[in-house]
Amino acid sequence: MSAQNRYAAMSRRAAMTAAAMAAMATLAGCGGGGAGASAEGDMALGAPDGAKVTVVEYASVTCGVCAAWQETTWPAFKAAYVDTNKVRYVFRELPTPPANVAVAGFMIARCAGPDKYFDVVHGIMASQAEWRAGVNPRDTLFRVGNGAGLNNQQIETCIKDPANLQASEERSQAAVKAGVTGTPAFFVNGVQIAGTSMEDLSRAIDAELAKG
Repeated sequence: MSAQNRYAAMSRRAAMTAAAMAAMATLAGCGGGGAGASAEGDMALGAPDGAKVTVVEYASVTCGVCAAWQETTWPAFKAAYVDTNKVRYVFRELPTPPANVAVAGFMIARCAGPDKYFDVVHGIMASQAEWRAGVNPRDTLFRVGNGAGLNNQQIETCIKDPANLQASEERSQAAVKAGVTGTPAFFVNGVQIAGTSMEDLSRAIDAELAKG
């Protein structure tokens, strides 16, 4: 079996799971319940848990809009609010098509360790243009994983691990229960923000920071 076919086989269940989660999301209500509270598996930057303002982003490494936000808005957002510890920024995973790539990418990011998680997520997002140019997404995932210190065997073991896949499924289900129907989605102190621009986020964040 070729490397590409092995990757497709080991990712089939992940693809089916993420597709089911996406279908459920289209039926979910638009309430924000659960989006502001701490959740199992949260990956965060900035202020510690319990901060006055928590910004939660639901996103996918295969979402083009998420990648565009990452490129154009994240640097300014990070400088203004994360690096200054004005907010606790929480990233939550909601896989989007191609689902097998998204689920595998998130698992690799977690296997790389908390200190490398965001490097891997951002690296995969930044590489989306490679897939449109014909590069096999598997090659991108392994290259980014290698850059984070994982060898190919470690990456394959990570992706095949049933416990990792189960945890990914649970995080997807939690996003659906929180009423998230698309990515990227931003919540400031549990309230979903209508837009995704720096202006939209700053308006909501600054209003919360100004509260007594």
